[in-house]
Amino acid sequence: MDDALRESLLASYPALRALPGDELGRVLAEGVLRSVPAGTVMFDEAQPCMGFPFVLDGEILVSKHSESGREITLYRVAAGDSCILSSSCLVGDVAYDARGTVLRDARLFILPRPTFERLLGASAAFRKYVFGLFGERIAELMQTVEAVAFKRMDQRLAALLLKQGPVVRASHQQIADELGSVREIVSRLMRAFAEQGLVRTGREQVEVLDRAGLEQVARPS
Repeated sequence: MDDALRESLLASYPALRALPGDELGRVLAEGVLRSVPAGTVMFDEAQPCMGFPFVLDGEILVSKHSESGREITLYRVAAGDSCILSSSCLVGDVAYDARGTVLRDARLFILPRPTFERLLGASAAFRKYVFGLFGERIAELMQTVEAVAFKRMDQRLAALLLKQGPVVRASHQQIADELGSVREIVSRLMRAFAEQGLVRTGREQVEVLDRAGLEQVARPS
């Protein structure tokens, strides 16, 4: 593996620097580098987890789907992030119960299951890193649950636009999927936001015009 790729991996995932030199060498030798185009389903419900992905470039959306076809975003995995679902499936030896889809062309370094299990047992630094992921992601998922259960849809839409703006490049359907809603509701709210001068809508994009106004909408009443 070339030095540039090695440094890219260590820069995005500094926890790996704590591995002894010989162990890091084994990790680099045993891992698999993959380039995956946008739109690829990396994993789906009921599929076994075969490895632990480190994202070097791009972004992966992890979502849950209902039998009726509704979708809600659980979290996103970008460069430097890790997928708690993959780690929990490997640790618990269970299948995936959500879907991972590549949003932007991605480059991944994937640890095979045997390598992951060996590191988890032998390296305190790696164990601390993996279990630290659980704490971070659980906190994020609790925020998602709270938003779905207690916040109005206009508050959630305003918060999403603030987080992903100033220009959100997504269709109303994609935004609805991320919020666990339906396109008609998102389109109606977006028209109301546009009439208030909060946003400007275009073909598969939304531009935030009044950030302070959206913050007021997103603020709990």
